[in-house]
Amino acid sequence: MKRILLVEDEETISRVLTVYLKHEGYEVLQAFDGQQALTYFVDQSPNLVLLDVMLPGRDGWSILQEIRQNSSCPVIMLTALGDIDYRLKGLNQGADDYITKPFIGEEVIARVNAVLRRAANVLETENIKQFGSLNLNMDSHVVKINGEPVVLTPKDLSLLFFLAGRPNRTFTRDNLIEQVWGLDYDGSERAVDLAIKRIRQALASWPASQGEIRTLRGLGYQFCVYEK
Repeated sequence: MKRILLVEDEETISRVLTVYLKHEGYEVLQAFDGQQALTYFVDQSPNLVLLDVMLPGRDGWSILQEIRQNSSCPVIMLTALGDIDYRLKGLNQGADDYITKPFIGEEVIARVNAVLRRAANVLETENIKQFGSLNLNMDSHVVKINGEPVVLTPKDLSLLFFLAGRPNRTFTRDNLIEQVWGLDYDGSERAVDLAIKRIRQALASWPASQGEIRTLRGLGYQFCVYEK
């Protein structure tokens, strides 16, 4: 049974979402503030986090940042803040999806199911690829540079593995949305740009002489590797 950490300080909303999630077959951990959320996250190792932005004590942004320092666990942000800048902030900091209040329980379940499917479908292939000091283990889903682990969200990992599995080929945003996010994704193409930005930041110590993720203006993105 997959475990969901629900971080929501409004007890009514937490109670309703818990009913929906349990009916779907998930185990639910309810946290009502940031510190409780982090304690549960470390102790209980959830499969996904539903994270409200406005929390007493530490807000959802700081919780997300702390999670991303050590984990690629999928995170869906819950907030009444519907402005596009807030959505981009969440995605840029490593959130896997973003749901604006008010929402219906069925929508949350659909998003949770979709994010968990994408996390489970990180290219399952028994390949280990080496690009200079960059090592990609596509079987165990581990990325290392000079032997040091690189932490990526499941979605970013999927995107990196997709591109690295097809080096020196160019893919449009639409190609990447279809292949990595899936046909059920109904968000903005901007998510691709933000994911590429995060991957580049994560691979900052990978020497440019060995390879890079290139932007081909008007064409798309390419995992470019250089011959010695």
